Amino acid sequence: MLRIALSKGRIFQETLPLLAAADIFPQDDPDTSRKLILDTNHPDIQLVIIRATDVPTYVEQGAAHLGVAGKDVLMEHGGDGLYEPLDLRIARCRLMVAGKVGHEPPHRRLRIATKYVNSTQRFYADRAQQVEIIKLYGSMELAPLVGLADRIVDVVDTGNTLRANGLEPLETIADISSRLIVNKAAMKIKHQAIHRVITRMQAAIASQ
Repeated sequence: MLRIALSKGRIFQETLPLLAAADIFPQDDPDTSRKLILDTNHPDIQLVIIRATDVPTYVEQGAAHLGVAGKDVLMEHGGDGLYEPLDLRIARCRLMVAGKVGHEPPHRRLRIATKYVNSTQRFYADRAQQVEIIKLYGSMELAPLVGLADRIVDVVDTGNTLRANGLEPLETIADISSRLIVNKAAMKIKHQAIHRVITRMQAAIASQ
């Protein structure tokens, strides 16, 4: 059995055409089905539907053999049990530092609100700048507005949410897109099946 880990939403919808190019079609609609494991047109291939942040863990631990995860999630996850053979060029956005429009940095250590703790620590450590990181799980834009933080680090797509809340992007940490990831052991054991999926998805990306 070959298992591919995916998350619902934008990444799943934009991955479907690439899976179709690899001749993989789910038999159930993930938007309406409550199943967490979806059968496909191949009896030996299943799609596992999990939370986006869990995809690297499932693949690294071998519960899934392949997966699709945003580069932001992979940067935060770390780990060396994964191959990253393909940039799928979907679900593009940027991981950015943002703050209140026209707000000058304070004369003290910056307070940064984010759920991307590891990526934020690396970014400021590379600049030899000490900051205080406040971990949040949602509504990042609220933190500077109520004085909880001076800056936020979050993924930015159009920037509309920032502007609607009086914030502006300040610095880009990384350009983000979704990547195909593969368990290292599975790459050896199931090389032929995995290589076939990679090759067909790669051709689909090149033709876009």
